[in-house]
Amino acid sequence: MRRYLRIVVLCLACGFCSLLYAFSQLAVSLEEGAGGSGGKPQAGVASWIAGGGRGAARGAGEAGTSAHPGRWDRCKDISLSYWNPYWMLPSDVCGMNCFWEAAFRYSLKIQPIERMHLAVVACGERLEETITMLKSAIIFSVKPLQFHVFAEDQLHGSFKGILDSWSFLHTFNYSLYPITFPSENAAEWKKLFKPCASQRLFLPLILKEVDSLLYVDTDILFLRPVDDIWSLLKKFNSTQIAAMAPEHEEPRIGWYNRFARHPYYGKTGVNSGVMLMNMTRMRRKYFKNDMTPARLRWGDILMPLLKKYKLNITWGDQDLLNIIFFHNPESLFVFPCQWNYRPDHCIYGSNCLEAEEEGIFVLHGNRGVYHDDKQPAFRAVYEALRNCSFEDGHIRSLLKPLELELQKTVHTYCGKLYKIFIKQLTKSIQARYDRPPKER
Repeated sequence: MRRYLRIVVLCLACGFCSLLYAFSQLAVSLEEGAGGSGGKPQAGVASWIAGGGRGAARGAGEAGTSAHPGRWDRCKDISLSYWNPYWMLPSDVCGMNCFWEAAFRYSLKIQPIERMHLAVVACGERLEETITMLKSAIIFSVKPLQFHVFAEDQLHGSFKGILDSWSFLHTFNYSLYPITFPSENAAEWKKLFKPCASQRLFLPLILKEVDSLLYVDTDILFLRPVDDIWSLLKKFNSTQIAAMAPEHEEPRIGWYNRFARHPYYGKTGVNSGVMLMNMTRMRRKYFKNDMTPARLRWGDILMPLLKKYKLNITWGDQDLLNIIFFHNPESLFVFPCQWNYRPDHCIYGSNCLEAEEEGIFVLHGNRGVYHDDKQPAFRAVYEALRNCSFEDGHIRSLLKPLELELQKTVHTYCGKLYKIFIKQLTKSIQARYDRPPKER
């Protein structure tokens, strides 16, 4: 009996020693993983260009263990291994529990937070529109945001003052950049279509450290979290580098298929007001084209395209994008019209079935409809979000007054569909603000 008891005790002792060794190796791997040089830089760190500046608003989760100096001083960063077990560590390092605390210390280290990168280009009288768009992005989004705001120099002070006043939110960072084009053709690029609009073409070349980016026009309003359109990046196949919505759903009222004098993507072209980009792939890809048998990279294809088609393009940079993806259709992911809902989808009657079923996800008020009386349904949504504060109660209470305003617009084709303007908006507010604080 004693012999069996000794065997049991010996097995328990061996098992305990094995467990100690396993935990020591775990601590080593955790420490090396946290301190190694092979990790990716934090996504929230934006690239800098001449004249740009970092905003004061800080993203959630940036206060790490540095906020508690000395908390783990007694557990120094000395690798634990078979040759350096915890019982042989120097006297100024903690004893038996060091490998436990090493693992625990690793778990408390703030890991790089994935930030959703959102870019916009603002010139002229677009300050208010842009601020309202950024507000709509903040209100519903869950993960922290990194804003890249490209603006004329005279707008920088206004942007900084407003965005700095939102710093109490702790949900976003921002960077301000000047409008910049390649020096040898700057004037030509700036006068293409609208002032500054073609800046978007050069974002992959300017924001070299940014992997993926959502570009939107200033007249965009998010009625659903940015997280949801950001998640479409995961649906890209191995050849896709960007995502846009069709310019039209109904060919009979389409512009490109009736009037374009240049190649365009698909049956009705694509609209670039909402453009999701994997910019790492864009920078690496060699594009097929109709100018040379050789494939060209993004930075080399833009100017030759402009020179070839500048007398035939009407919508500037959007036309150039259509030409590029006409020759490289495998590179484009097309998302439904509810992610880029414009007056074209309802001005002559509804032609966006996805929006009828699920509501509008992203509202695009092109043609200046936020500021005139031509499409009062669009204007009602814009004014509701423009006047909304960041207080939870205020956000929850905007739905009823908005619905009443929308009901006044039923004399228009878009107004007759007013329920699709608040269908997704209602879900977004309920999901984000009607849950108990601990569940958010």
